[in-house]
Amino acid sequence: MRQIRENMLTKELSSLTKDVEVLRVTGDRCRSTRVSVVREIPLTIFLNDREIITLLCTGSHIDRLAVGFLKSEGLLQQRSNLQNVETDPKGETVRVYTNESTEMAEHLFGKRTLTSGCGKGTIFYNVLDSLQSQPLENQLTIKANQVRKLMTELHKRSELYRLSRGVHNCGLATTKKILIFHADIGRHNAVDMIIGECFLKELDTTDKILVTTGRITSEILIKAAKMKIPMLISRSAATSLSLDLAHNLNMTIIGYVRGGSILAYAGGENLIC
Repeated sequence: MRQIRENMLTKELSSLTKDVEVLRVTGDRCRSTRVSVVREIPLTIFLNDREIITLLCTGSHIDRLAVGFLKSEGLLQQRSNLQNVETDPKGETVRVYTNESTEMAEHLFGKRTLTSGCGKGTIFYNVLDSLQSQPLENQLTIKANQVRKLMTELHKRSELYRLSRGVHNCGLATTKKILIFHADIGRHNAVDMIIGECFLKELDTTDKILVTTGRITSEILIKAAKMKIPMLISRSAATSLSLDLAHNLNMTIIGYVRGGSILAYAGGENLIC
């Protein structure tokens, strides 16, 4: 059984990477060698047959990515209203069907803006609108050694990163372990995959943690807030706007988790040393 899983993982990784020839310089030595680079493809998402957006991604778990993107942008609301998710054989389009009103999609169509995300993350909403959101009921606490263990587990799970060095990793976790893991060229995509899987499986996220290797920006924080995820942990730093929003929304931000370092940017009272 273990060998079967390893073979499946190897097959999946090979489909997400491409071997290319490069010139490696080490000291005063130059030599030709081959390395793996992560795949990047355009994925077009349709909602009720209306083209919404084209994202750049690895092509992994595109159904979850599409659903997660639409959910995080407020274009999907109730799981019970989701009728079908169709992916084409080439993995270039996803068509999502819902019996909910799509008036918002039509209103926002053509108003897409690029964000600061890797892989040209895209976002519809006005960040300032989130200031009107209700603060979360955040009673989640975590120990410093648990933060380190979660980040270690996140790295251990990312075979694709070790192979290509070209993706961000993201996980949904409890204080003890990672429950869902995804990786993609853009941290926004990886987060949307998490959101999509939670939406499809109707998972409760109000007591969960979003763990990521990417920067914690306002866009990432708002995606988490919309899912009522009270805590974010990252290997990278946080931005000033994300901290302003975190304080307003009663969210915990723990960043720069590397080596022995941990920074509690917001909600420091929820980090137990």
